[in-house]
Amino acid sequence: MEFRPLPIGVDDFENMITKGYYYVDKTWLIKELLDKKGEVNLFTRPRRFGKTLNMSMLRYFFEKPMDGKSRKYLFDGLKIMDAGEKYTKEQEQYPVISLTLKSAKQPTWELAYTLLKREICAEFDRHKYILDDERKSNRMERYQRIMLAQGDLDDYVDALKYLSQCLCEYHQKKVIILIDEYDVPLENAYYTGFYDEMIGFIRSLFESALKTNPYLECAVITGCLRISKESIFSGLNNLDVISILNENYAEHFGFVEEEVRAMLAFYGRENKMDTMREWYDGYRFGTTEVYNPWSVINYVKNLAVNENAFPTPAWSNTSSNSIVKDLIYHASGEVKEEIEGLVNGRTIEKKIHEDITYGDIHESEDNLWNFLLFTGYLKAMSIRQEGVNRYVTMGIPNLEVQSIYENQIINWFRDEIKVQDLSVMYAAMMEGKPDIFEKEIGRQLKKTISYMDNHESFYHGFLLGILANIDEFRVKSNREAGNGRLDICVRNDDLEMTPAILELKVAKKFKELDEEAESALLQITEKGYDAPLEEDGFTEVIHYGISFFRKQVRVRMEREELE
Repeated sequence: MEFRPLPIGVDDFENMITKGYYYVDKTWLIKELLDKKGEVNLFTRPRRFGKTLNMSMLRYFFEKPMDGKSRKYLFDGLKIMDAGEKYTKEQEQYPVISLTLKSAKQPTWELAYTLLKREICAEFDRHKYILDDERKSNRMERYQRIMLAQGDLDDYVDALKYLSQCLCEYHQKKVIILIDEYDVPLENAYYTGFYDEMIGFIRSLFESALKTNPYLECAVITGCLRISKESIFSGLNNLDVISILNENYAEHFGFVEEEVRAMLAFYGRENKMDTMREWYDGYRFGTTEVYNPWSVINYVKNLAVNENAFPTPAWSNTSSNSIVKDLIYHASGEVKEEIEGLVNGRTIEKKIHEDITYGDIHESEDNLWNFLLFTGYLKAMSIRQEGVNRYVTMGIPNLEVQSIYENQIINWFRDEIKVQDLSVMYAAMMEGKPDIFEKEIGRQLKKTISYMDNHESFYHGFLLGILANIDEFRVKSNREAGNGRLDICVRNDDLEMTPAILELKVAKKFKELDEEAESALLQITEKGYDAPLEEDGFTEVIHYGISFFRKQVRVRMEREELE
């Protein structure tokens, strides 16, 4: 069998083909674009679903090469070459402007603007052959100024329209514009404090290039979300928004099942299809079931080396989580309960709209569900129309995303607890006031979300989280003591400050809370958990037996004199 490396992080189509990577053929996207003839097409898909590679593929197909080297061979044997002359005659016929905005994810407006300028300068430099056109020599002064990064803001706000004019006049052919990751600078600017400056620049850049541009053949734009209210696309009557709710183009971003099955077969791992489905399937674009391509490729790469490789949540470290984290931090108790329900396998139905607005993020909690759906954290299981509104039933798509909820998102709740003033709780614990201690634990427990409530490990981690910032005390967990391992010990090196031992239990029923708390308290004594503290010279210790049933807690306490 011919070996082909798997393309981890390869997003340049020419490299993909010439270096022999395994390629899942998505060239039918070209046919559909030509058939539908959309002038400005906005594709919104989650991160790492093949948008950048598809944009590179479009550029190599449509762009007229100016170095004298045709790249038509890159498409040999691919689907688009069987589509007929109607489509293949469009190959290498257009000037193409290709721009990515992901480099503008920077901490300041000045740096972000500098990086955007560099992207624009590089694209002007890529087309500098037009400087040889003596017919337009009187217009080339501005071109060189932009290309050499010597222009001012006025030169760059409509630079794409100007470049398309220059290219159209040179080639006598209208221009195709490709803009990848258009929403990255907007999201970043919102969270780093220069949103107004960024939105003004992007709006001007887009309006001039896409709205009032007589030199435009068509444009393709990609991102995670549609940002509309700030008027980036205001008045664009020619805009076709293709979100994950649309039937059109559904199979071109991400892998469909037959593509995943073929990849596993190529590497001799067909028996891993069920695992692949459980972990990385579950997304739905329109009515098409889609696998996460980034995660599939990473897993197959591991399987190719070791057929017993375990699946891992590869996608969790690639997505931009700022929006989701911020919205969850500000979520109400009701929303947190709904998230907890999702984590525990339930579904929710919410009104969904595709117009996302950063400026209004916190005006409605509906925004959270929009962000979770369109960024891939939830799956659209069914859609119903009620008047002008669409209601989507959503659930967690697969085990990979489930693991993100169980780890990352729940940890965000714990991080939120850590920054709160927990001095009342701390004082109650160390002063031996179980009623207040119980009340404060319960209050914090209702603020978090949990999964697998019958697992002591969840509550153990929860208590460690809220004890993380207790000043002047050390928190020890799962330490050997006496005849076993205690759950939590809170102590100071000062022998006059009474330490506390916390033993945890999970009740199977609400009515068993008191019994389990007493059982935990008894275990401390029976197992001799005090022994290390007595050896260190402490003369007193506070015992806490703590039991949990879902969001309910019981605390029982006794003081123990040490000899």
